[in-house]
Amino acid sequence: MPWILLLISLFWLPAQAAGIPGVTTGTTSTQPIAETPAPDIEQKKAAYAALADVLDNQQSRQELIDQLRKVAATPPQEPVPVITPPQIVEQKTVLENVTEVSSRYGEEFASRFAQLYRNITSSPHKAFNPETFTSAAGHFLLLAVLVFAFWLLVRLSVMPLYRKMGYWGRNKNRERNNWLQLPAMIIGAFIIDLLLLALTLFVGQILSANLNNGNRTIAFQQSLFLNAFALIEFFKAILRLIFCPRIAELRPFRIENDTARYWHLRLSALSSLIGYGLLVAVPIISNQVNVQVGALANVTIMLCITVWALYLIFRNKRIIQHNLIHLADHSLAFFSLFIRALALIWHWLASAYFIVLFFFSLFDPGNSLKFMMGASLNSLSILSIAAFLSGMLSRWLNKTITLSPQVQRNYPELQKRLNGWLSASMKAARILIVCTTVMLLLNAWGLFDFWYWLSYGAGEKTVDIIIRIALILFFSAVGWTLLASIIENRLASDIHGRPLPSARTRTLLTLFRNALAVVISTITVMIVLSEIGVNIAPLLAGAGALGLAISFGSQTLVKDIITGIFIQFENGMNTGDLVTIGPLTGTVERMSIRSVGVRQDTGAYHIIPWSSITTFANFVRGIGSVVANYDVDRHENTEKASQALKDAVAEMMEMEDIRGLIIGEPTFAGLVGLTNTAFTLRVTCTTLPLKQWTVRFALDSMVKKHFDLADVRAPVQTYQILPMPGSTPAPQTVNAPQPPVEPAP
Repeated sequence: MPWILLLISLFWLPAQAAGIPGVTTGTTSTQPIAETPAPDIEQKKAAYAALADVLDNQQSRQELIDQLRKVAATPPQEPVPVITPPQIVEQKTVLENVTEVSSRYGEEFASRFAQLYRNITSSPHKAFNPETFTSAAGHFLLLAVLVFAFWLLVRLSVMPLYRKMGYWGRNKNRERNNWLQLPAMIIGAFIIDLLLLALTLFVGQILSANLNNGNRTIAFQQSLFLNAFALIEFFKAILRLIFCPRIAELRPFRIENDTARYWHLRLSALSSLIGYGLLVAVPIISNQVNVQVGALANVTIMLCITVWALYLIFRNKRIIQHNLIHLADHSLAFFSLFIRALALIWHWLASAYFIVLFFFSLFDPGNSLKFMMGASLNSLSILSIAAFLSGMLSRWLNKTITLSPQVQRNYPELQKRLNGWLSASMKAARILIVCTTVMLLLNAWGLFDFWYWLSYGAGEKTVDIIIRIALILFFSAVGWTLLASIIENRLASDIHGRPLPSARTRTLLTLFRNALAVVISTITVMIVLSEIGVNIAPLLAGAGALGLAISFGSQTLVKDIITGIFIQFENGMNTGDLVTIGPLTGTVERMSIRSVGVRQDTGAYHIIPWSSITTFANFVRGIGSVVANYDVDRHENTEKASQALKDAVAEMMEMEDIRGLIIGEPTFAGLVGLTNTAFTLRVTCTTLPLKQWTVRFALDSMVKKHFDLADVRAPVQTYQILPMPGSTPAPQTVNAPQPPVEPAP
């Protein structure tokens, strides 16, 4: 293109004039430089348009930038690379790509039909020789009869062996001694079938060598028959493995005898018609009679087979669908989903299989059946292996890891956590098996090159990412399990009698475990997102901005959290403590990072944010105290009242259940208060935490008893009624007894 040369000149002229930095031109001083004529207006416009096209395309623009950087980085001793304008790659839309692919395959399809039409209508004729055809057909039929006779004879001879193998394996399966005997017998019968087939083919080769009379045409026809016989009988061996119509004991699936015979007979007939029709009859007719007749025979045979197959499929659609749903009801949940999906679309899959076979046989009669049979066998093998692996994983899912009692006692949640990780791993492995199976099935049918995808490009990158993510999740799970188990070990007692940690320690360890779970989960998610190609920098920036916004909008929440943390570190209160917070007195039942839950003795449950707590009282910090004040009538003898109080305390201290609750000895303070009607005696004692009320109740009982024995009277309040002015004075003073005063707590 002329504009490319013009574009090169535009880039080259400034370089000659100004020089590229870092590049020395030693020849400039000794050799004159020929002057290049300046481009005219039209050339400049064309060059500018070409440059605009290059810069407008992203790929070509990047290539041009790379070339310019390469020129700029050239060492002085090396020649300057020539700048080659990149080719502009036209970027097509999705619709254009779809149209191009459809057009290409449509043209290929039309050309195949045109070739088929030419084979039927205008192929060169070949002279038909009845004698040669009769002689070849006689030798061919003789070989076929001998081979089939030998094949039936050897199969009938091993039939008693098959029955004995089936009875023995089925009996062992019923006895539940070992479940491997019956599958081993089924596989053994299939292997014997293949060995008999190999023996029959060997005999067939010997017969063919002796019956062809040195005629290459007869030998070719006989080899066609033996190849078709090997392929068809191998497929029938697989059918016998699945249905086993004659010996029900060797049948691997629960299928009724009539159903097994029905499908075995029809599928065998279909395979015989397809195999012997395409691999034997069509080539022989094309070679011995006429190419046109062979093409017509090919079309006729495949059309009849396809119509018959579609008739069988849609006639038995509902029966097979019902059987598949019944099978799904008795299968594991993982397989039940796929079986139910297959029950809905199996007839479409089967119809597509025979329609594709029909068109393949029209275009390529020789290789179509081999391709379809190979793809079918590969598909069966892939599905069987995938079902076996998935079944093993499903069986392992139902099993659990059981740790020793000592380990369970030291690490209470370890067994549950290990079983959870194992279950998640098995489920992820099953999903991976399903995805791999789908890609292998597509590869078996030529729709997807799995091995190329796995070795190059996206496949290799995908496998690398999956391995990285699996390792990240594995190490995260191991780290979380170890750290959480260590924390839970600290929260539990051991077999050596180690006591449970304090309530404060339990609360702090629980909060730390929850915070650790959040941190590990967040870091793991971020690393996984980074591995799959997600740019986490905007996420981190967004999280920071969001956190700042939340902190401004939730200052009270932040204050609650900070206050709660400091109260916990100062060991202010723990679960089970009796506290007084403001006007509320109750037992602490729950402590979170934001609030504390207190239940009163009335049953009311209060949630108090940490930030609202300014002062609180804790009744279980070290000791309890009883300060008992007793008021006695002012006219009583102080010594007598004091001695009665001491006797009451002495009797209380003789009570074993009360003595164990008192620390040290009670202290008598003596007379601590005096009014015009009474004086007050005080006794104090130190008790265990939360036992002060028990001691006080016992002390009040003893004091009442001994005050009554010593006739120590409680104070009596005197009421004096004064006469009204101008009225008669009251004749007497009424002394009304004061209601009993509750002892001060």
